[in-house]
Amino acid sequence: MREPRIEDGEPTLLTEEDLWLFGEGSHTRLYEVLGAHPITVAGKNGTLFAVWAPEAKAVSVVGDFNLWDPHTHRMRPHRRSGIWECFVPGVSPGALYKYHLTSRHGPLLLKADPFAFYSEISPRSASVVRDLSYRWGDARWLRERGGRNALDAPIAVYEIHLGSWRRKEDGRSLTYRELAPLLSSYVQETGFTHVEFLPVMEHPFYGSWGYQTTGYFAPTSRYGSPQEFMYLVNHLHQHGVGVILDWVPSHFATDGHGLGRFDGSHLYEHADPKRGIHPDWGSFTFNYDRHEVRSFLLSSGLFWLDVYHADGLRLDAVASMLYRDYSRKKGEWVPNERGGREDLAAIRFLRQLNEAVYREHPDVQTFAEESTAWPMVSRPTSLGGLGFGLKWDMGWMHDTLVYMAKDPIYRAHHHDKLTFRMLYAGHENFVLPLSHDEVVHGKGSLLTKMPGDDWQRFANLRLVLGYMYAGVGKKLLFMGGEIGQRGEWDHESVVEWSLLDHSTHRGVQRWLADLNRLYRTEPALYRRDCGDLGFQWVEPNDAAASAIAFLRWGRADREVVLAVGNFTPVVRTDYRVGVPHGGRWSEILNSDAKDYGGSGQGNLGGVKADTLPCQGFPQSLSLTLPPLAMLFFKPAIG
Repeated sequence: MREPRIEDGEPTLLTEEDLWLFGEGSHTRLYEVLGAHPITVAGKNGTLFAVWAPEAKAVSVVGDFNLWDPHTHRMRPHRRSGIWECFVPGVSPGALYKYHLTSRHGPLLLKADPFAFYSEISPRSASVVRDLSYRWGDARWLRERGGRNALDAPIAVYEIHLGSWRRKEDGRSLTYRELAPLLSSYVQETGFTHVEFLPVMEHPFYGSWGYQTTGYFAPTSRYGSPQEFMYLVNHLHQHGVGVILDWVPSHFATDGHGLGRFDGSHLYEHADPKRGIHPDWGSFTFNYDRHEVRSFLLSSGLFWLDVYHADGLRLDAVASMLYRDYSRKKGEWVPNERGGREDLAAIRFLRQLNEAVYREHPDVQTFAEESTAWPMVSRPTSLGGLGFGLKWDMGWMHDTLVYMAKDPIYRAHHHDKLTFRMLYAGHENFVLPLSHDEVVHGKGSLLTKMPGDDWQRFANLRLVLGYMYAGVGKKLLFMGGEIGQRGEWDHESVVEWSLLDHSTHRGVQRWLADLNRLYRTEPALYRRDCGDLGFQWVEPNDAAASAIAFLRWGRADREVVLAVGNFTPVVRTDYRVGVPHGGRWSEILNSDAKDYGGSGQGNLGGVKADTLPCQGFPQSLSLTLPPLAMLFFKPAIG
């Protein structure tokens, strides 16, 4: 916490450097000087309020401490910065407040604090004065997380929505503190390395899942206080689990108490609706051309890393930031100054953000949900990239789910859906996601996307999960997928945990846990997740049998795993695949094992290589491929 200083007889936290960086668009810690900060001035305890409202003629802070009277605590302008300040003695943490603004453009406005650390529970919308002190106990995690978050480390992410993962018996949501032991225990049992929370930033509409944000510095009060959210992160860290936060700098909620037309002007958003309104969600889009807005967003991103010890930020809807014509028809968008469709200011902002994140926190990762073929998303800005650490491979998710939805009799005609990805897999540092977007809005659950009778559906689900873990890239799975949930995700409900009373669903969960165990213990499956050197085709062309085989390589000659997939319900015997080493190859995982709900077909624990060249390799294996199954082999030691 900064110490206040006296300027013109009044307390302030702002310095000349703050004002310069703010106006330049490069301030990364605005939350230290704007907002509501409990301080002591001349022996008097109180709260210093500061808000940016350059088009306001007058601003007052109102709250339960002054009966919401706009005449009691008028704020003073801080020189010509557009910032207004006011120290209110006696106001302590827990006080409710808003800003009352008289705009140069006419209207009287009552706004929540853009830098509030806490808010009332929706539908109430007042900001809450809050001290963010907390006694952390995750020092060991922070020392080690650089290795745990590295591109050559195993990263398997469990994506969850906090309000609908589990609930109390009466249907109420669990608090952050109540979630902590349950979630950490479950993630450890199932073997994930990280959790990713759909946005926890304050949002008025629960049904937006957090993607329509109003509070860019406040964890939602639905589940508890800031310190309770810190407790959740701290608890996960103490149990070896990383925390990634979804963060939305692409658009924001239009609710009247929020950022929109904050001081009567288009302060945070573009004035032109062709740029200022998101065509898909009707929300406001940020004006990245404005320096102060970039400072606001930079400060928000760094805030969650600085204050809440987050291990990564996943940026939503990056494609909608990059293109001015995103989801817009001809005549509905404005070209850039070069006549093109790229949003040059957004590109500069994304590069600036990633540079700031990795400069301040080189041991975290940023993730881009970018659904187009924009080049070099996860390459350094020094090379012309956007600077993200990793990019979601949306193409892989789409192609894979389209393929898996086909009846196996037709899969031979769509074999390229399995093989095309390897033409570009080394171009970016990828995450292979099976995310929340694919199990809502009538799309069905992962299980119900699969064709065939119930046995085949479960076999297909185990197969696609095995295929994901065998592939090049980090892993992400949305909650419910790991137990074969039958219904699609409903944010008003919870994961269908009662399904675990059935052996088929327990089998999927056991398979997923074993995949995570294998992924974390076999360097060949993660050391070269990013790049071309970790993958080698053995059999990419057997469309007739809908079968594939490939090698995953680590950094040593014996760090190798063979993955073989049979995407038909036909058992294939004497299926020959080439291998780089002779001797015995152990079958280390088989999705058709009876423990997972399969038929029990396989290779009796392993196969000895024959000195029979095949597919360009000096030796080969004669395998039995179980129906709709993924197999993993590794050369035996010795």
